[in-house]
Amino acid sequence: MEPDPRTLRRENASEPAWSDLADNPFRADRDRIVVSPFFARLGGVTQVVSAAGSGLLHNRLTHSLKVAQVARAISQRLLSSVDSAELIGKLGGLDPDVAEAAALAHDLGHPPFGHLGEQVLDRIARHRFSLPDGFEGNAQTFRIITTTDVRGPAAVGLDLTAAVRAAVLKYPWARLHWPDPHPAAMRIPPRGAAEPDEAPGTGSSKFSAYCTELDDVVAARRPFAGRIEPWQQTVEASVMDTADDLAYAIHDIQDFHRIGVLQHAPVAAELGEWLDHAVELAGLDNATLAAQIRRPGRSLEQLRRRMHAKDAWIVDDDAFAHAVSRIRAELVDGLLAEPFDGSIEAEQATAAFSARWTHRLVDGVIVLPSPSTRAGHVSLRTAQWHEVQVLKFVHRRFVLLRPELALHQRGQASLLTTLVDALDAWLADRDEVSRLPRRLHDLVELAQSEFEDLARNAPELLVGATGEPVAGADAVRGLARGRAVIDFVSSLTDKQAVSLLDALSGRSGQPWSDSFVL
Repeated sequence: MEPDPRTLRRENASEPAWSDLADNPFRADRDRIVVSPFFARLGGVTQVVSAAGSGLLHNRLTHSLKVAQVARAISQRLLSSVDSAELIGKLGGLDPDVAEAAALAHDLGHPPFGHLGEQVLDRIARHRFSLPDGFEGNAQTFRIITTTDVRGPAAVGLDLTAAVRAAVLKYPWARLHWPDPHPAAMRIPPRGAAEPDEAPGTGSSKFSAYCTELDDVVAARRPFAGRIEPWQQTVEASVMDTADDLAYAIHDIQDFHRIGVLQHAPVAAELGEWLDHAVELAGLDNATLAAQIRRPGRSLEQLRRRMHAKDAWIVDDDAFAHAVSRIRAELVDGLLAEPFDGSIEAEQATAAFSARWTHRLVDGVIVLPSPSTRAGHVSLRTAQWHEVQVLKFVHRRFVLLRPELALHQRGQASLLTTLVDALDAWLADRDEVSRLPRRLHDLVELAQSEFEDLARNAPELLVGATGEPVAGADAVRGLARGRAVIDFVSSLTDKQAVSLLDALSGRSGQPWSDSFVL
């Protein structure tokens, strides 16, 4: 007899600490995530740039709370439609508590200094430690909830239900070898599955599980077998992913308006120039466009072409033009028209912008029975999809690509590299290994056990992009040490990373006493 998928979705649900939640394991999951120290540390982890105590910028904690808020709003909207609810049931179900729990957990694996830290740790993991999986924030999140957090009843991970674990899998594949065939081999790969153009041979640019957690992936997705494709997100993962996009598009723009980084004039020039000369810009060849890229309007035209190349399933030039026009009216001529001065009027204008756009984008969410491989079952209507792309463009073009941010990030990259070197040297020091931070010692033992098991039972997963297999006890120990150091460093806050390096380099006059780290 076929198991009830609702029962399978609750697989691994342990008795929660609060007895009145025993009939709602998904809510117990959510509460377990919220009380985890990995969740608390997100308050000290950069969203885009360090807030320096100003209180004005989002960090990973406030971002996660807003993603959870949007995820619940999307869930409730979709379930209120009879047609959507029926389709959702066929695809495996949607519980608002599951979507909210996944949203709260989705950034647990982000290392110090945001995406910059992710790139640095991935490079170190692959090149210094020869870890085939490298480092990826989404995969680190799944490793935390299934393995390295010990606050669940089983003392291994958080012991979450199958539905919540599956909902955290934004990219349900490994970097290189799983599943087979790998989604990267598809004619049009899912978003994130393809190799980065600048680093061929390194596997998917985004993925949600290391080879050490593949058994957990299989178990979490078992209830959805036959309902969605092996490479597709569950409906609840798709809700979380969409909510993440919407929160990112709106709230990061808010942040940088508040601190004066997002300026009216350059944004107005970029959007206005494209709207006034769209036909002429469309007629430029790619080489000419690239040569003129610093001139207003050219970057936006480049975005339009990139959308045509990657997302032909939804891109529409009229919808793109309408999106640019709407955002010029509401962002440029509205929010950015007056500098943020901390006044009641400025606060109200910022709040109104956020509320209006959140409502508009949530209202544009739909469920697709047969989505493109580039989209999830939960997506946006054409108009709102284009608006999100333009909002994200404004953030990238006028915040992330600023030279002063690059200067700031180069220093952070150097700090993380030096910190990894110092910890690795400590692990290699036989005279001092007995005085390792207790947490680092435990992570080494955990990783040693995992890699020994893989070497015995699934050696094909320890073959890197070069095709060379890992062989011998020394090689396995090297992988374990590398994974442990990466696990340790990625679990720090921005401030902890700085303070720990100060202590290890002798620059601090105070003994290190952070119990979570030690």
